[in-house]
Amino acid sequence: MDNKALAELLFPDVTETREQTEARFPERQLPEGACVTRIGPSPTGFVHLGNLYNAIIAERIAHQSGGVFYLRIEDTDNKREVEGAVETLINAMDYFGVRFDEGATAEGDNGAYGPYRQRQRRDIYHVFAKWLVEQGLAYPCFMTAEELDAIREQQTAAKENPGIYGRYAEKSRSLTLEEIKQNIAEDKPWVLRYKAEMTDEYIEVKDAVRGAVKMPRNSMDFVLLKSDGIPTYHFAHVVDDHLMHSTHVIRGEEWLSSLPMHVELFGKLGWEQPVYCHTATLMKIDEENGGKRKLSKRKDPELALSYYQQEGISRDVVWEFLLTLLNSNYEEWRLANPGVSYLEFPYTLEKMSISGALVDLDKLRDISKEVICAMQPEKVYDEWYGWCSEYNREFADLLSKYKDRTLAALNVGKGGKKPRKDIETWKQACDFMSFYYDETFTVADDMNEQADEETRKQFFAKYLETYDHADDSQAWFEKVRAITAELGFAVKPKDFKKYPDSYKGSIVHITNMLRIALTGRANAPDIHEVSHVLGEDIVRARLGRWA
Repeated sequence: MDNKALAELLFPDVTETREQTEARFPERQLPEGACVTRIGPSPTGFVHLGNLYNAIIAERIAHQSGGVFYLRIEDTDNKREVEGAVETLINAMDYFGVRFDEGATAEGDNGAYGPYRQRQRRDIYHVFAKWLVEQGLAYPCFMTAEELDAIREQQTAAKENPGIYGRYAEKSRSLTLEEIKQNIAEDKPWVLRYKAEMTDEYIEVKDAVRGAVKMPRNSMDFVLLKSDGIPTYHFAHVVDDHLMHSTHVIRGEEWLSSLPMHVELFGKLGWEQPVYCHTATLMKIDEENGGKRKLSKRKDPELALSYYQQEGISRDVVWEFLLTLLNSNYEEWRLANPGVSYLEFPYTLEKMSISGALVDLDKLRDISKEVICAMQPEKVYDEWYGWCSEYNREFADLLSKYKDRTLAALNVGKGGKKPRKDIETWKQACDFMSFYYDETFTVADDMNEQADEETRKQFFAKYLETYDHADDSQAWFEKVRAITAELGFAVKPKDFKKYPDSYKGSIVHITNMLRIALTGRANAPDIHEVSHVLGEDIVRARLGRWA
């Protein structure tokens, strides 16, 4: 076979040499040790937690080393592409605070190593595909779908590895140049396959997460270019990461089985391969059997990043949560560094687990309460208002109308050694904080559980008679104690527990009545603080309904 003639036949329009193409993508001028990383999502419209999980790893590696983090859209499978998916992905990454130095944007490309969308790089791939053909390392395959199905059935029946290799590749490999010319003249579709060597050898690749990985060397004649001339992931990834000078490839462990193909291509093309980092699969505890299982797009809404956006889970919370999954020492570091930004955490690949990363929503909520509790009221307000502007417009209007009251409300319970941790999501905050606004105030708990109607009326009447909005908390509480005793309730809860027949109830029932009247619920923040946020007019109006 005249390989150069075959290359010209298959790629008559390719005039640029591989050396000329590589010259268009010169080495990056970066400090020694700087890492170049990327994420390469497919534009399917479904942006999942794994995208963010790997993006955080890539972003940390790049930016902690003074390197570059970029976005490449791997759109080689146009059957799965969804219109607007790129914008959805970019918006999601922006929402979660992931910043790219270069790459694809909603408006186009930003950077000197583009295009950053693989379908736009078709001519680049063809340069290297032509070179592989010239070296006798690739060949056109005209097998039909029916022929491929028949081979697959034969291999299944014989319990052989599926794929095109060895004797299954002989028909296509043995075509003469004239036969190939005839097939092309008849407009028969073809794919370009890599010509592998049949071997029993093993390769060893150092994975930055898993250590040395020993695997069988590739012996498959895998597809490089599909029939439309667009490359497969295997070929595109190798070409792009070389030309864009990626130093590390962060991807899920499901790609481990493909590693021999990629190692083979880097070797045959004479390129230095990047450091591979195959990350652990995101798992959860199965409610049915108590075991771990992979997060499912169909079963688990928390796999979608949109879930966290719609629920109003702060980006800081998601980062803190994922960092606990990414590095085993993060929680220890956080305890030793309260108040320090998570971006200051010295993230390392060496501390990553190779077992499944457990996504525990209960743990996420606990982290959320801690993170929001530590936020300044102004930051809470800004994030909450930003979320409401998109997902709860009516509540956003309330936050805007009553900004000063809201900021004061967000300060309630902040003091002391045990500050309250009432807010876990912006969606939940709309419910929990609703009592601060007459427009959304409702009574949820049953006042009858605290005292009978006559006692309630007596209490609220006496309370309003003595109420002085200027009282400090001590003076206010002394008045509550006095009314409690006057109505026959135990001032000390333990007295009521010891002598229940001697009292109508305890001071707990009295303060619960106040909480329900002011906030609509028995479990609420400090009554004195809440009263001063609401203001005297609202306090008297709400309590007056019960007097």
